[in-house]
Order: sequence, then structure tokens, then C-alpha cells
Amino acid sequence: MSRPRRPLRAVVLSVLLIGFSLGLIAFSAYLMQLDQQIRVRFSGARWALPAQVYAAPMELYAGLRLSPTELTHELNRLGYREDPRLANTGSFQPSRTQIDIHVRPFDFWDEKQAGQKLGVRFEGNSISAVYRLDDGVLQDIVRLDPMLIGSIFPRHGEDRVLVRIDEVPDLLVQGLVAVEDRQFFRHHGVSPRAIFRAALANLRAGHVVQGGSTITQQLVKNFFLSSRQTLIRKIDEAFMALLIERHYSKREILEAYFNEVHLGQDGNRAVHGFGLGAHFYYNKPLSELEPQEIAMLVGLIKGPSYYNPRRNPERALARRDLVLDIFHSEGLIDDAAYQRARVQSLGVDSGRRGGAERFPAFVELVKRQLREQYQEEDLTDDGLRIFTTLNPRAQEALERRISEALPTLERSRKLKAGTLESAGVVVAPEGGEVLALVSGREVRFAGFNRALDARRPIGSLVKPFVYLTALQQPDQFNLNSLIPDEPLVINQAGAKPWAPKNYDRKLHGAQPLYKALAQSYNLPVVHVGMQLGASRVMETLKRAGYRGNAAAVPSIFLGALEMAPIDVAQMYATLAAGGFRAPLSAIREVQTKEGQPLKRFPIKVEQTLPESAVYLVDWAMRKVMSEGTGRAAYATIAGNVLLAGKSGTTDDYRDSWFAGFAADHAAVIWVGRDDNQSSGLTGSSGALPIWTQVMNDLRVQSFDPLPPPTIEEVLLDRATGLRADGGCPAAQMIPVMRDHVPQRWAPCALESTDSAPGWLRDLFGWP
Repeated sequence: MSRPRRPLRAVVLSVLLIGFSLGLIAFSAYLMQLDQQIRVRFSGARWALPAQVYAAPMELYAGLRLSPTELTHELNRLGYREDPRLANTGSFQPSRTQIDIHVRPFDFWDEKQAGQKLGVRFEGNSISAVYRLDDGVLQDIVRLDPMLIGSIFPRHGEDRVLVRIDEVPDLLVQGLVAVEDRQFFRHHGVSPRAIFRAALANLRAGHVVQGGSTITQQLVKNFFLSSRQTLIRKIDEAFMALLIERHYSKREILEAYFNEVHLGQDGNRAVHGFGLGAHFYYNKPLSELEPQEIAMLVGLIKGPSYYNPRRNPERALARRDLVLDIFHSEGLIDDAAYQRARVQSLGVDSGRRGGAERFPAFVELVKRQLREQYQEEDLTDDGLRIFTTLNPRAQEALERRISEALPTLERSRKLKAGTLESAGVVVAPEGGEVLALVSGREVRFAGFNRALDARRPIGSLVKPFVYLTALQQPDQFNLNSLIPDEPLVINQAGAKPWAPKNYDRKLHGAQPLYKALAQSYNLPVVHVGMQLGASRVMETLKRAGYRGNAAAVPSIFLGALEMAPIDVAQMYATLAAGGFRAPLSAIREVQTKEGQPLKRFPIKVEQTLPESAVYLVDWAMRKVMSEGTGRAAYATIAGNVLLAGKSGTTDDYRDSWFAGFAADHAAVIWVGRDDNQSSGLTGSSGALPIWTQVMNDLRVQSFDPLPPPTIEEVLLDRATGLRADGGCPAAQMIPVMRDHVPQRWAPCALESTDSAPGWLRDLFGWP
């Protein structure tokens, strides 16, 4: 007997029930998957935080050589604004002999400095006193907040400066809600009213003119989803917004939004969050933004590229004013504030002083030195705070002088505009700190870094190290030793005989060692080098800081070894520091994002060259400046400042170098062509003028070191190299090793010393 058939209605209901159950299970799984994605990402580390790179802070103290104009310039560079009331941090008020400053608080690597109001008093071009305005207490030293000079950001190119919700100005919080999502504090992630309103507006217009997304939906789109406008993405967005609102408070959602919102593009770097937006557009912290600036940032949310204030200022101004109208109509700013804000210009910082591309060449050096200590993900994910040695004043001087000089040099040599390139490095010799670095005429271009990677022959820059090697043999050489300036031919295995010549193709007769260096004659230095041996000279170069692998052959005596400007700076800094080598460093301190010390970079100083011999060659390099190839510098350098230096020119005028130092700064300049063709410039005509202007801008201190105890100054005859007295018209006081003072007297000494009575010879110590 057959079973009765089930009614069709029951079958359909069963199928529908099963389908509904399966759909419910699938939908639940879908929601669980979204929920898990949200909770994992939102509750953990929400962003891969870039490392923030800071310049060295300016220190203010009594006695500092700094004019009111220079301090005002520094404050402007840091984004401080003039305000007679000093109402907020980041403000100042200048007068003729004093500048009052409301200094920003800042967590330095060694202390937390609170915000405070200071008076900085001047006498002439120096600070005479720094004191607190509220009680008049004198301050020993105060630091200004350091400039944010760049970021080391993740490979996907996002950059941001994190802010907490309690650091965000109230006007920004309320203004954002008023413009982007008025129902934010009342909806649960999705606003049906906003969706309906946007749909009507779009239907009337015939195209999309208004969006219905809430702030929470915008956060979801930026944080989790792509920007593709598809139905599936919109469904994901809506459900994820509901889930976020279920798990997190409105304050947490707003804080995430403030740090995630996209506000523009800086080259290959995406600018995210209002914290970085304030620095990128206005060069100041978020807390110091004025109403019109807040309105501009809020207005950018609708279209960072379309309303870009740098590229589309008229469009951006109209958008900003529309946002200000909303602020005013919602009662967020009063009539007076509204009128003041409406008449303000966009005020966007055109130089992007806070941008990551401000000092790309220097930041590249920082990256390289950090990679010796850290993994790549540490630098781009953990939000490290990196305090560097960059001195903005030195950097600005180096950039300006290179940029101004190259067009002038091109015109003087009838070269096509853009033909010449240049690189430069400025360091502090005592500690080896890199103060400034420029890698080319396009100082914002993050391309080939000539200062670090352009290895070019150094020419005569090597000569001080050849003579330094000789002066370490005091029984054979002193500064007044007569060196032959005569032809020589050097036979080399497997190569043609080498017959070096002087730059001017002339012979000058035997020359005192110091004069041969001052005039940069080639033949004398080759004679000395051959007497010493190339391997001995190479050892001196390495102890000074040379890290290359050039062969120890006679051609190195004339600079046939290739070096980058940074490596030349290392060697000359060792000379400037009296033979003490401090490895050049661009980093002072590295901290975690919480401010905990992560790695210290202590100064590592080692005496690698003998102090006495270095003192002697430094003395000879001062003669380069006073009577040799560097003497043109004294037509520019202000004051009675003693300098030491050396020019360098390579074959066919391909490379123009100058390296030298004062007491507090050493600098190296290279000028040449990337195609390695002739520039037509010597070291004195190309690099020296730039070097001179930079040193003058820095108001360097005179290089006049105390002689070591092993050095004695003796009157010597230039013509013979022997001891002299008042009877020798060509006599000069010259430092020599105390244990190797010449004992023989020159024929010109009183003209009769050889026939003088014994008692007179004993009285004056004559032989």
C-alpha cells in the first residue's frame, strides 16, 4: 500500500524553512567573519606607524651668538605665529631688543619640557638673558621644540601623526560632525534619514551630488574596504558600521577617524589624519589651529585632490568658506570669530616645512644608519621617535648657497643651465655630528644621493694626508723642509711610466713643505710620497677615516682614489679634531612611541692620528687659506677668523672640491657634472666660493688650537730651512717638534756666526 503524498504546500514550506535556516547560518557566518575582522584590527595595533624624524632643537642661552632676526626666522620655520597676548603655545612677540615666546611643550629624549612663556633679551647680535615672563627667573638653557623633518613610513606609503581624542580641539570635533554627519551621536552606524536625503538629491540632479555615509561608514571604507563603488562593498560597509558601533564608543570611533581620514598626497606619501594634516598644511600642531584652518582641513575630506589648497587655491577657499558658514550657522563660532576667519587667506605653508620631503638627502643618511641597528619593520611599524643632529640653520645655508651658486658658475663657463651638480656636507668635528647634507641642486629631490654615493676622484684633497705621513717622521721632515719641485718619472709594472706635472706646467725650485701644500704643487708631494711609500700613506688615510679599497700605488699621492663627500668630511673632521676620529653620525637618540629610550648613540671618539703631526699639518692648511689656493675666502669671511682648508681639482677639470674647517664646523663641497665631462672649474673657482659663503653664514669660530706640549715655535729661514734670527730677512716663526728643532743656523744669521768668538756662540747657542 503506497504512502500518502505530502501536500505541495508543506513541501514548499519545508524547502523555504531549510533555505531560510541555511541563509541565516550563512548570514551569521558572514557577520561573524566581519565582526572578527573588525575586532582583530580595531582592538590591536590599528596602524603601521611611521618613524618620526626630528631635527636638533635650537638651544637658547645667555651668550649665544644669535640676532633677533635669526631667532624670528627660526620661530617662523617652526610655525610659531606673532601674537601680542601670547595666548597659545607656538606664539611670539618681537621687539627691537627682546622677543617674548610662548614655548611649546615637548618630550625630549632626556626630559619633558613644559610649555612656558619666556623673554629672550638681546645685546647686539647675541642673547644676553633668557628668563621666565611670569616671575623673571633667569634660565640657564631652554630648548625650542624640534622641527619634524620627515618620516620613515611603511611601504604602502601612508604617513600619520597620531592624536588622542582629548588633544583634538573642540571646534574640530563639533565642526566635523556638523559638516559630515549631524546625526552621529544619535545613529547606530547607519543613518536611514541621510541615505534617503542623499538619494533624493541625487535623483533630482541626475547624478551623484551627495553621499549618505555616516562618519562610521567613512571610517569603515578607509580602514577596511576599497574605494570601489559596488553594491557588495556598500553592504559590507553598512554591516561593519553597525558592528563597530556595537563594540566601540563614539569617542573611540571619532579618535580612529581623526587619525585615519585621508587629507592629501605628498609625492608618494599619503597624508592621513588631522595630526599630520596640521603639520603638512600649516606647519604647526593640531592644538594650535585657528578656525579658518580647521575649516580648511574639514573641507578637504570631501576631496583632498579636488580641493588641494596648493594646486587649486580658489576652489579650496570657496570650500573653506562654505565650511565656515556651517560652523557659524550651527553656533560653533560667534559673529566676531566668523568675520575674522572669513577675511583670512588660506595661509597654507608653501614650503611644506613639516613634510617628509623637506630634507630627503639627510633623512636617507638617517635611514642607512638606523638599518645598521634595526629591522625594516621596526622603522615603519612601531612609531619610533628619532632625534637627529640636523641643524636647520646650517642646512638652510648649505641649500641656499649651492642653489644660488650653480647658475652663476654655469654662466661663467658658458654651460647649459642645469649642467652642473653639487653636493655638500657640514659636520661638527668634535663629536662627529652631521649638521647639514645636500645631495644636489634639487634639494627636495629624493633621488640619487651624491653626498653619500657619488664617488669621485678627490684630487689634491689627499695632499694634507701625504704631508701628515711625512711629518710623523720628524727626523726627516718638518714644515720648513725643502722639497724638490723637479720632474720625475715613475715606472710601474704593467703600465706606462708615470710622469706627473704641476698644475701650471712650471717648475718652482725647491719649496718649503708648508708652501708646497699651500700652493698645491704636484711634483713636491709625489717626491715626498715616493720617499715614504704608498702603503704608508694609505695607512694614514685609513686611520683618518678612509673606508675604500683603492690600491696603494703612487697615483694616490695626487688623489687618484674615489670618495663620496661624506667620506671626505669624515677624514677632514679627524684633522679638525686634532687627530681624534669620531665616526660621523646623524642620530642622537631613538625612542619608542611611548617615549622610552630604545637605543643610544654615544659619541665614539678615538685618537687615530698623532696630535703633534696633525697640529703641524693643520698649521700648513691655515697657510693654504692665508697665502695659497684658498686665500680668496678672506675676501668674504667676516671678522678676523682663522680657517684651514684645501682645494681639489681632478684631471680635465672634471671635479671641483674644497674641504676645510673652523673651530666648530668642518665642511666639504663638490661641484661637477653627472656625465663626468669637464666642468671647467678648479677647486678654487668652483667649490671654494660655495664653501666660503656657507662658513660665513654659520659665523664660524676661529681655528686657532693650542699647540701640544711637544711642539715649539722656532724662527726658521725659508730659503734654507735652518734656524734664523734678526739677520735673516726671510725668517718666519714655524712650529716644529720640540725634540727635532734644527740645530744648524742659516748663513744669514748675524752673517758672522761661524766666525764669532766661542763665548758668543755659547751665549746664543750657535754651533
